[in-house]
Amino acid sequence: MTAVESDPAGVVADADVLVADVLCDGYARESLLAVRSHSWMTLFASEHLLADAEAVLASLTDEQLASDWRAQIESESERIEHPPGDHPALATAYRSGAAHLLSFDDQLTSARANLSVKPHLTLSVRPPDAFARLFDAASLYESLFDEPYPGPDIDVR
Repeated sequence: MTAVESDPAGVVADADVLVADVLCDGYARESLLAVRSHSWMTLFASEHLLADAEAVLASLTDEQLASDWRAQIESESERIEHPPGDHPALATAYRSGAAHLLSFDDQLTSARANLSVKPHLTLSVRPPDAFARLFDAASLYESLFDEPYPGPDIDVR
């Protein structure tokens, strides 16, 4: 089996990262702000992934906040379909061809997991702090487009 062609500007955030983005001012938010502030980047999500995050958010806060968040994230992400039994974040990354998967799950971010994915997909699975440290929007932009990096083009605050 050959690797699926990846989208270098495609990102998937696991449910734990999506929830941390809402509740914490840290690397999850910093990473997702980097994605949201560039119109040429895509945040991919599936129904299963968003449902998991919404349920966790509702259990930690309240139903209204979770519902409001769900409406917002649906407008900010591109939907991907995958079978119900698949791991939501990993399946979303595979089906979308995203090059980046952000997760706090040690089983997903381990060297063993990253190596097992490589034959099937060019995917970097990292915790948000590693993504925030290593992500270089200018380099990525200039590798995708034949023009200088213009900087962020969406005001996300």
